[in-house]
Amino acid sequence: MTRTIDFYFDFISPFSYLAQLKLPEIARAAGCEVDYWPIDIPEAKIAAGNYGPSNREVLPKIKVMKADLERWAERYGVPLNFPASFDCAHWNCAVLYARKHGRAEQFVTDAYRRIWGQGIDPRDRGELAACATAAGLDADALLAFVDSPIGQNEYRKARSQAIQRGVFGAPMMFVDDQIFWGNDRLDFLSEYLNQ
Repeated sequence: MTRTIDFYFDFISPFSYLAQLKLPEIARAAGCEVDYWPIDIPEAKIAAGNYGPSNREVLPKIKVMKADLERWAERYGVPLNFPASFDCAHWNCAVLYARKHGRAEQFVTDAYRRIWGQGIDPRDRGELAACATAAGLDADALLAFVDSPIGQNEYRKARSQAIQRGVFGAPMMFVDDQIFWGNDRLDFLSEYLNQ
């Protein structure tokens, strides 16, 4: 049976963008699969008892965080552009549609390229439709799913299950009984998978 890495992320997370750039390669090298699970970071933080402000509201922290993100992007040789908004709920929900059609990795990879690589506005439905098409999905069907009570209920259920599992932020990777939190833990994840 193939081992699975449960990858919990939110498209508002730039560190999840960075993790997604390397995670599929790490998984394949270890003979594993990645299972993509979208969350809502603010909701997960509150559920875990973290009522503090978002990083964007702590000016000294955001300054250091931006510099850190730029260093990681340079190390990975990828662009990093803050998106025009952080309204990513529809994109997160869309991952569940992509999962059902076996295209989660393709969708998530292209979505992150658009949102954090190019800095698009996630509120732009045209971008979401284009991402669906690029991932080999029916764009109209994906948009209908995202807008439907079924899609919204599935996203609510996925978020609830993540919280019950102890997810409090992103990116988080679960494999076996191990939990790895953050892009900077990928080396530990890789070492664990290959021991």
